Amino acid sequence: MSRAGDDVTAPARFATIDVGTNTVLLLVAQRRGDGFVAVRERAEITRLGRGVDGSGILQPAAIRDTVAVLARYAGEARALGARAIACVATSAARDARNGDDFFAAAQREAGLSPEVISGDEEARLVYLTAWREFGAAGALAVVDVGGGSTEFIVGEGPALRGRVSLQVGAVRLTERHVRSHPIPPAELETLREAARGALEPLGALRPARGARLVGVAGTVTTLAAVARGLPHHDAQRVHGQRLAAGEVEALIPAMAALTVPQRAALPGMEPARADVIVAGAVVVAEAMRRSGLDPLVVSDRGVRWGLLHDRFG
Repeated sequence: MSRAGDDVTAPARFATIDVGTNTVLLLVAQRRGDGFVAVRERAEITRLGRGVDGSGILQPAAIRDTVAVLARYAGEARALGARAIACVATSAARDARNGDDFFAAAQREAGLSPEVISGDEEARLVYLTAWREFGAAGALAVVDVGGGSTEFIVGEGPALRGRVSLQVGAVRLTERHVRSHPIPPAELETLREAARGALEPLGALRPARGARLVGVAGTVTTLAAVARGLPHHDAQRVHGQRLAAGEVEALIPAMAALTVPQRAALPGMEPARADVIVAGAVVVAEAMRRSGLDPLVVSDRGVRWGLLHDRFG
């Protein structure tokens, strides 16, 4: 049933929100043919998962910051005519004992009921996005390095052959192993050893011959933007570009040798990611080494796009 003033001939619009350990992302899109085109995209680092790895709880300030962004996103989506909003939460909300505090605040302040999705479901949605964007050539391997977890998926066409979600990410690894900035060589080696151990299960997921590796999310887009020296961070400008393992390896010691303010000032850096980017880069480098695939294709389209196609496609 339409409301007075509605344009029933206008393309239907829908919104998805991805609440990650580090970043909250909004997508408002409208139908075009058998797909969707973005009307608005937003990304804001609130670090919902700050301290969760050690304490097991979401901090009140993190809940407040994240819910404030959710309320703003929900208002934007509704103002743009979104017929429905799908909101999911990933690693931090999965791990925290007091997740109900966050859900209650999101419902009260934003009118949203975030759905906690499993690591396997997160991996499925990420693969769905990558396949729609880059899967025409055949076999795919996808790595999604988040703040609290990393997903690795292999498949051929739309069919997944294997997936794993691992408890290692840029925020989690930083909180566990980084004590100072610049990061001393011994500490950097500890980061590498931790990433190697955490990503060991990737050895059981063998990409098909000729598979294309797609790297998803903010860590990968930030590394690509810094490697290319963009004037400022712009995830959409690096979407679809290639990032070689040698480029990632060169960035790791160079960024580790800087203070957080110095890293934040690097061309292409997303400033709020400067304290965790070295750990994120170490995870990306190790995932590429384990998979044997080089280079990777950079993707700015993760869970929110997969959720869009899955729920509203």
